[in-house]
Amino acid sequence: MSTESVDLRLANEAWESVMTAHARLTAVFAAEDMWSEAGMREYDVLYTLAKGDGPMRLCQIQDGVLLSQPALSRMIDRLVARGLLHRETDPDDGRAVRISLTEEGVRVQRETGRAHARSVGRELGAALSPDEMRTLRELCRKLASA
Repeated sequence: MSTESVDLRLANEAWESVMTAHARLTAVFAAEDMWSEAGMREYDVLYTLAKGDGPMRLCQIQDGVLLSQPALSRMIDRLVARGLLHRETDPDDGRAVRISLTEEGVRVQRETGRAHARSVGRELGAALSPDEMRTLRELCRKLASA
């Protein structure tokens, strides 16, 4: 579909709605007390690694988080120092490293994730019906894969 046939005002209003909802929900979640062992951005890194299939390269982690490469590198250094992540040389490319969760990282991710999942369920469940949540999921998946 060309941009000439798109209703630009509607598209921008839809985008603004997505971003406003994200900002509101992020503020609600950030104010909760589940982030004592890992902050929200740290949790994003832990969650991305937990979803992966084994150790991941930095570029793979970056695809799942909203951090620049330098900020992500610094965060990974801090999480390694805290014992939540393990860094190893990539056996397929000696110049690269792979990152994985340690046992403690798995524990922190799971505990924080359970609390966060309850919060997400509470907020989305209060605003949307199950059918609306399914529609939202499908629309977001469609946007992400476009």
